[in-house]
Amino acid sequence: MSQSKHIVIIGAGPGGYVAAIRAAQLGAQVTVVENQALGGVCLNSGCIPSKALLSVIELSEKLKKAEDLGLTLAGPTTLNPTQMVERKNRVVTGLVKGIATLFKGWGVTHIEGTGSLQNDRTVDVQKADGTSEAIQADAVILATGSSWPNLPLFPINGTTIITSKEALEITRVPEHLLIVGGGVEGCEFASLYSGLGSKVSIVEMMSRLLPLEDEEVSALIERELKKRKVQFYLGTKVEKVTRSESATTVTLENGTSVDADMILVSIGRRFNTSGLGLEKVGVQLGQRGEISINDRMETNVPGVYAIGDVVGKAMLAHVASAQGKVAVENIMGHEHAIDYNVIPAGIFTLPEVGRVGLTEQQVREQGIEPKVGRFRFAGLGKSHAIGDTIGFAKVIAHPDTDAILGAHLVGAHAADLVHEAAMAMQMKATATQMAEMIHAHPTQAEGLMEAAEDVHDIAIHQAPKRLGT
Repeated sequence: MSQSKHIVIIGAGPGGYVAAIRAAQLGAQVTVVENQALGGVCLNSGCIPSKALLSVIELSEKLKKAEDLGLTLAGPTTLNPTQMVERKNRVVTGLVKGIATLFKGWGVTHIEGTGSLQNDRTVDVQKADGTSEAIQADAVILATGSSWPNLPLFPINGTTIITSKEALEITRVPEHLLIVGGGVEGCEFASLYSGLGSKVSIVEMMSRLLPLEDEEVSALIERELKKRKVQFYLGTKVEKVTRSESATTVTLENGTSVDADMILVSIGRRFNTSGLGLEKVGVQLGQRGEISINDRMETNVPGVYAIGDVVGKAMLAHVASAQGKVAVENIMGHEHAIDYNVIPAGIFTLPEVGRVGLTEQQVREQGIEPKVGRFRFAGLGKSHAIGDTIGFAKVIAHPDTDAILGAHLVGAHAADLVHEAAMAMQMKATATQMAEMIHAHPTQAEGLMEAAEDVHDIAIHQAPKRLGT
């Protein structure tokens, strides 16, 4: 491995900062150019802050069950949004400082500024102090991520029409929050704000919430959100927004009018490619405006790589991190590619969701009639012991090879539990092998074991399918 290679990375989100550290580990000289806080959207205004706030709502939900569990509280519990935000900010600040410490420890140079390609080996940096610098590199990694789209129908003003960035600050809890978009982000914020006491409505143009998830997962999340008094407008979209001093009125395509005092726009992301000098160097873009790459993270321009949201693959923080490692490995002379077929993901609704691989519907679209195993967490001793029996585990297997094609979980710790299924898929294990692995008792993970057993109708704590249950 040559130590003479200089890698310049534009962007320090979960893709860029991980790539920087891995490059340093492999002996490269590394310079990171970032004009905002280290950690990107995920750490500063996305994944981490939203989970920090949702953890408080989850705790408050548990406290509601305290009396039934034998825990007597001294008095009523109340949510303090100001303190929640202060704690959230402390969590974020600590993690941002942690990245800076890692950079220092690995000898990564961080330049505060905006980077763009001057040519395929030179990055022009407009520094925060007003000066500029041209940095020569052996390879450049573009890790500029994505941002909120500019939608004329929804002029973001930060008060009555907001994005997730403003929603995380909770400067005020709206009486009625209307969320446009019933995907992952929309459903997570519905859980958060309904927990804070807002009346929440969701508008989703598809026929169900979480339209990209397994249908059974969507159905359970819809049921649980209904319990939280969340109202859905499905199969329609916003046609007009009218604002007044007292409220904002949204007119839907189906003719329904909805009044709300705050609208959260949660639809789509925009690739951050503007101002990068891509046209100057000749970097090709895809049909959606994303940077085109191969499985080695290479663009069409030798020496220029791209990772993360800006390449438009699976737009997840951990995918960006994995892509960053792959790009650096290839720059440093190691053959490496990424497998997009085994990417676990979590959705932090209440209850949370974990998934990996294909949905049952996607398997059928491939002309395969899968074997499907299901197990409700209500059949687990651990679920009853902790007082949380909502949800299920679902394993989808190939009818001939028994290969695990996908796994979907809803319930306590689902986003953690799904990694067992992901590892099984990564190692090419079968549903039978997952079922035969001895699981500790009592644990939530037993639900996956029983779901894998149910693929072949041999789940112990479940009536056989032939009985019609």
